[in-house]
Amino acid sequence: MAILKSKTKRSKKSKNQSKSESPTLTLQERLAAKRKANQARKELTSVLTTVIFVSLFVGLLLFLVSGVKTAVPVVLGIVVITLCYKYPRVGLLAFLAYVPFGGTITYYIGNSPILQLAKDAFYFPALIAIWQICRKQNLPLIVPKSIRTPLFILFSLCLLTLVFINGSQQLNPSGIEFLPKAPVEIPLGMGILGLKVLLGYVFLIGCVYHLIKDKKDFLLVTRIQVALILICGVLGIIQYFFLQVGICQGTRNAAGGDLFKATLEARCYFGGALVYSPDEGIIRLPGTFVAPWQWAWFLISSTFFAFASGFSDPSFIWRIISLGSMATVFINAVISGQRIALALVPICFIILLFLTGQIGNLKRFIPIGAGLALVLGIAMVNNPDVVKERTESFTGRWEASPPQEFIIQQFEDTWKGLNSPLGMGLGRATNSARTLGATRLIETYYPKVMYEVGIVGLLGFIAFVTSMTIAGFKAYRSVKNRNLRTYAAAMWVFVLFISYNTYYYPLDVDPVAVYYWFVAGLLFKLPVLDKQEKEELEPKKKGKRFLL
Repeated sequence: MAILKSKTKRSKKSKNQSKSESPTLTLQERLAAKRKANQARKELTSVLTTVIFVSLFVGLLLFLVSGVKTAVPVVLGIVVITLCYKYPRVGLLAFLAYVPFGGTITYYIGNSPILQLAKDAFYFPALIAIWQICRKQNLPLIVPKSIRTPLFILFSLCLLTLVFINGSQQLNPSGIEFLPKAPVEIPLGMGILGLKVLLGYVFLIGCVYHLIKDKKDFLLVTRIQVALILICGVLGIIQYFFLQVGICQGTRNAAGGDLFKATLEARCYFGGALVYSPDEGIIRLPGTFVAPWQWAWFLISSTFFAFASGFSDPSFIWRIISLGSMATVFINAVISGQRIALALVPICFIILLFLTGQIGNLKRFIPIGAGLALVLGIAMVNNPDVVKERTESFTGRWEASPPQEFIIQQFEDTWKGLNSPLGMGLGRATNSARTLGATRLIETYYPKVMYEVGIVGLLGFIAFVTSMTIAGFKAYRSVKNRNLRTYAAAMWVFVLFISYNTYYYPLDVDPVAVYYWFVAGLLFKLPVLDKQEKEELEPKKKGKRFLL
């Protein structure tokens, strides 16, 4: 009883202390805050009324001319673009939330190449608004300072390619003899789209940097990401379950070569094209994305987010949610049928354990490691055919074409095909630009960059990502707070891994094309948050010394 009384006394004291420490607002300040909230509410109502009226009017006209399939995306586009420009903070969060569901939404609204770029309706208006705010407040959009010069050099090299290579192809279409003829050839359009794919999201670094004002904002963003991982992971498991019990047929009833091809006709509620032919020993699931291999890279990327939050989020509940999201990542790595996810998800987890030092944190490592090992083991035992097929496919692919030999071969083939130090034109090896002209499929990233912007452009790109990696390492090493340091270590490892990974081209498509720059922005902000933490602790320490 005495112990309970002492505990209640302590809790009351701590509550009273926290109340006394929290600043009390004066009557004038409370009234000012109330007026500001009312003004913001009126402004939102006015903006919504105007936007909805204009978008519905335009949508009605388009409905009468082109039908509902054209009207709906335009109406949604006007609403999204306007609101994201007016409220860039919400726009960026909506952009990050849209990325993992883009494939699902695209095929529900209608399979159109324009809808593949729908996420940019969130990003670019928010970017323009943040750029204008930075100009007013004399803040740099490109941070940190050390990456500016390499970025400007790379951007200049890309502009040279756009003007002299894509421009000459636009003026002289008959000169495009290095690729099969396409029904439509818009080389300048391809160049602009190729430049957007290569460097369009680099400004996300500055956007995220300025979006995060304090630790509270940082935790909000990371928790949203963890929640998205959990939701997508659960949907991936449901997708597999629907295929397994026969609610969705997949490709099991297909014939001949169609048994082994990912098709949209086989899609199962979420995501896009898939292959599900268990009798033939082949499964490729897309989760919530357009294509199966995008889902694989989402699972790999999610390992870094879920790991950092699972070990370092200050909230016990969110640590549990993060571990739940990590468990869904492990399960989907097994059942999705993607050999790269099955191989890299556990490897990335183990690497992070050592590089972040969490392997020495036995109180958290033992239950987390044992729990995830159990989840992975159960998933593998319950799906032995999938694991066997993926393992055999992985080893067979490695023996038939080892990655290092494959990459070297791609470099050699690309080098032989180059006839200009500025490359063959931006967008010429970009899959999303194929509707604007002939493209070449190059399955490794650095040879793809070299093909588009030449050897000079490739060296510029390597110099840029190297400067980012070095700046990220310095940011990580400068963080002293233990929890923030785990986040910094996980994010730096992700930046390092993607910067020099040339196997396939994850930086070209979602979600890595977004997450790479997003993570870099968070990483560069962490030293500032660490400094804020120190400044908040110092007055408390001084106060304690004075009382003593």
